[in-house]
Amino acid sequence: MDGKNLLAEVAIVGVGHSGYYPRGQSPDADFRLVLKAIFAACEDAGLPPKQIEGLSSFCGPPTDPRRVAAALGLPELKYAGLQWSAGGGGTAAAFANAASAIIAGYCDTVAVIRSVKMDEATRYGQGYQKAESATASGYGFQGVDKAPYGILSPAATLSFQACRLVEAHGVPRAVFSAVARASYHHAQTNPDALMHGRPLSETAYDEARWIAEPYNLYDCCLENDGACAVILTRRDRAKDLKSRPVRMLSAGESASFRADAPAFNWPDFCSAGLRSLAPRRYRQAGIGPRDVDVVQAYENFIPGVVMALEEFGLCSYENAAETLRFENLIAPHGRLPLNTSGGNLAEAYVLGMGHVIEGVRQLRGESRNQVPDARVCLVTGGPLTPMTSALILGHADTL
Repeated sequence: MDGKNLLAEVAIVGVGHSGYYPRGQSPDADFRLVLKAIFAACEDAGLPPKQIEGLSSFCGPPTDPRRVAAALGLPELKYAGLQWSAGGGGTAAAFANAASAIIAGYCDTVAVIRSVKMDEATRYGQGYQKAESATASGYGFQGVDKAPYGILSPAATLSFQACRLVEAHGVPRAVFSAVARASYHHAQTNPDALMHGRPLSETAYDEARWIAEPYNLYDCCLENDGACAVILTRRDRAKDLKSRPVRMLSAGESASFRADAPAFNWPDFCSAGLRSLAPRRYRQAGIGPRDVDVVQAYENFIPGVVMALEEFGLCSYENAAETLRFENLIAPHGRLPLNTSGGNLAEAYVLGMGHVIEGVRQLRGESRNQVPDARVCLVTGGPLTPMTSALILGHADTL
């Protein structure tokens, strides 16, 4: 290869979602939510749904791509890709897979899709009452080896690394509070956000009940219903569509050595899982941390956000208390605008797909919390999952 970034030949041209609902309150089945999101993304792009040729997703969605293709009336489904991961670790990787299919010539247009519909049987935050239920969970870290000790949910499992972050690196809880309050602050100007009209004060954060120390209620992502879709196509085709295209500057995934080992003894235990991935993403994009204008960082739990920002060189553990202050994290004038739609904490949890949609809107100048002259957006997937991923998006004329 001559060093050319092949991702430059792929553009994001449409984004959409089904609407977001509190957990269990969607009037539609999961399949219908996905179709609504695809139709919204096609409307945004000015693209007939029948021109979609491929589908890409992650984390084992229940939606059969053949059924989606039939409902859309696709003459042929030329590509169907699924990234292996738990949770949102595969969010950005699904975009890498979709772009690879376009670059390789398998198809010209791919929709990246994901949905969640959380009834009582599928709540991520619900503890498992039986060992066999824990073993069968979609999360590999919940099983009979941990159930006897009360480790029955993602919050309980991922609290171990968070405790290490606090104890070994001295990151104060004020940092977690700032991240949570920034997300809720952005949600107040986003009518699509589930926490719209429900601001979070510093006192309310401090007084919230514990979930699994060091997580309190507001350190944890939402449980809700909804679906998102994002449409990618060839760059030369994008110029003929309705919306301003957004460039994919870098995308990829990573699993560090012995990541998520069942014995809880992987070498880089206090890590978001992005440490080796971050320099490769910057290198492919041809940029560095100082070039990032806005960040959409996946937050299943807030301490993972702090780890992700440190591993991408946007703060250090030593300066986290100063860098990750509320004033620095809010748009339009913060030094590090973060999760500007409200993110998984305050907009909706669709395994990080909302972060990509918001990143696209920032670079089009269409965000409800617009960062002035935003040119580069970092989107992280994971963190604290066996596989992690990241995506760097650029303004249409970035390259």
